[in-house]
Amino acid sequence: MKLIICNTKEELGALSAIHAGNLVKKAIKEQGYARILLSTGASQFPFFTEFVKQDIDWSKVEMFHLDEYVGISENHPASFKRYLLDRFVNVVNPGVAHLIDGSKAPEQTIKELTDLINEKPIDVGLIGIGENAHIAFNDPPADFNDSRAYKVVTLDDRCLQQQIGEGWFKNVDETYKQAISMTCPQIMKCKTIISVVPYAVKADAVYNTLASDLSPLVPATLLKEHADTTIYCDKDSAQKLTPELIEKYSK
Repeated sequence: MKLIICNTKEELGALSAIHAGNLVKKAIKEQGYARILLSTGASQFPFFTEFVKQDIDWSKVEMFHLDEYVGISENHPASFKRYLLDRFVNVVNPGVAHLIDGSKAPEQTIKELTDLINEKPIDVGLIGIGENAHIAFNDPPADFNDSRAYKVVTLDDRCLQQQIGEGWFKNVDETYKQAISMTCPQIMKCKTIISVVPYAVKADAVYNTLASDLSPLVPATLLKEHADTTIYCDKDSAQKLTPELIEKYSK
């Protein structure tokens, strides 16, 4: 894992978007298409602001995303499908967008997604890190050996509190308690992983990810096992990192 610390969330968004954009253009040049995997949530706002500005032939891009609440309508403001329609799909019009429909039967959705995602490798995966260090909705303790591509998960309290804190829901009663989530092993199949993690609320998760050994209790530690992962932080999310950790991962 390589660590890049930016002065501001705007710088973080610009640099990570350029990085991702260059990888997408490289894939299109070499193979005629690019397959990407996108995260959602408030932490990804700076990235999407800049990513949609990249000079990419979006008609050659095929998009997947990580997760969606079970039972949610795409008209709900917390829907990740709605999030991606508003901030990416309807802005750049990619060639194909495989959006998870939370209102459909989860088993059928999972089967369809599994068949699609296993057709070819994902070139670039944007993998956020949650406040509890989850990746996708793989809350601790995460299953690092799941053979499935997607599954239904029950969200833990820390995860639900994050959704409330980001303003998607007013209280726990309003939250959706289950979600369709990509599994950890499927995430690790991405050729390149870029993790965009700004804001002070992510400082503990960033520290625990970099300071801990591989552990299901800190799911994001799995990203350090990937051959090509870059984590982008701003000053706020990196505030708890020691000089030793910064030096270790900035090389």
